[in-house]
Amino acid sequence: MIYFDFAATAPLRPEVLVALEKALRDVAGNPSSIHRLGLQAETALRQAREQVAGALGVSAEEIVFTSGGTESNNMAVKGLARNRRARGQHIVTSLAEHSSVLESVRALEKEGFSATYVEPGTDGRVSADAILDAVRDDTVLVSVQVVNNETGALQPVAEIGRRLQERRRPPRFHVDAVQALGRVPLELAAWGVDAASFSAHGLGGPKGVGFMYLRRGVGVEPLPHGGGQERGLRSGTENVPGIVGAAVAAELAARELPQASAHMGRLMEMFLARVEELVPDIAYISPREREARAPHIVALSVPGLRGEVVLHALEERNVYVSTGSACSSRRGKQSHVLAALGADAPVREGMIRISLGPVHTEQDVEQGAKAFAEAVQELRAALSVGHA
Repeated sequence: MIYFDFAATAPLRPEVLVALEKALRDVAGNPSSIHRLGLQAETALRQAREQVAGALGVSAEEIVFTSGGTESNNMAVKGLARNRRARGQHIVTSLAEHSSVLESVRALEKEGFSATYVEPGTDGRVSADAILDAVRDDTVLVSVQVVNNETGALQPVAEIGRRLQERRRPPRFHVDAVQALGRVPLELAAWGVDAASFSAHGLGGPKGVGFMYLRRGVGVEPLPHGGGQERGLRSGTENVPGIVGAAVAAELAARELPQASAHMGRLMEMFLARVEELVPDIAYISPREREARAPHIVALSVPGLRGEVVLHALEERNVYVSTGSACSSRRGKQSHVLAALGADAPVREGMIRISLGPVHTEQDVEQGAKAFAEAVQELRAALSVGHA
């Protein structure tokens, strides 16, 4: 099997499985309980928080555990905006953001907030000038992702953050970094980031666990209310085993970043060169320039073929890819990202996303490229016979 869908989720890492099993077996208490077993669970939670903070280069008190990237994005976008409502009710984001960001902003619009949605260029990248030009005196939040989850396009978050800090009253700055950790360098403090969202399962951690960086001193309105866990920001008994596994995944991703990023980038270039050779008319949705996208994601389109059909033809060859965001694919929705890029209907319908992981080899990409070409040739031949 060749699994090229790491952007949707990554296989559980062996080190994470060991940590999960140990925590499930040995950590029986509730971290809010004050007896010995509760204190044991609290210790495991504290150590995991320190691990995640170390991976991000921040303080442990700036880490809030969640159920994943979607909740982290909801908590950051809604919580930051509502907390600053007295200063203004305007939000700036881009049309290429993950649906959990866009839907959070639209929910805030129903509460009386207004929003400016900046269009990306045809390569999927937003302009820092366009984002900054949209910021007004009453803007309370700017939210821009680091890496686009469908195209891999890198966004100019460092420049946006720096220029926001030059304003007399800078708005809060949130970044969706779900596809960034372990793939590209993160400098949250240097970028002036107030909140950042992360998920564990794309790193080889467990599903249903995520975390949010919240800069010290930055206030958010909590989403769930209850027992006051996670500094009162996310009430509910913490998923200690899952959090322990997520921390291990985050630590490994950060430690292995330089080698893993270079490795994935090299393999992706090999894959693309081979596909271009075998399928010369392949269309790029992602930026072709390596420096303009993350090393692990590329979106392509096969002229004349539907992406879903290509996906299943590859599945028959034991090669697994996607047709875009897993969050949208299940609902059969057209990609809002591709629509924002101005891609025409045939390109959108033909989209295939390839996403690699650190475990892939040269043999994987060679076999995957050959299978891709064979699937395309077979489908085109069948289509040609059908039209004869």
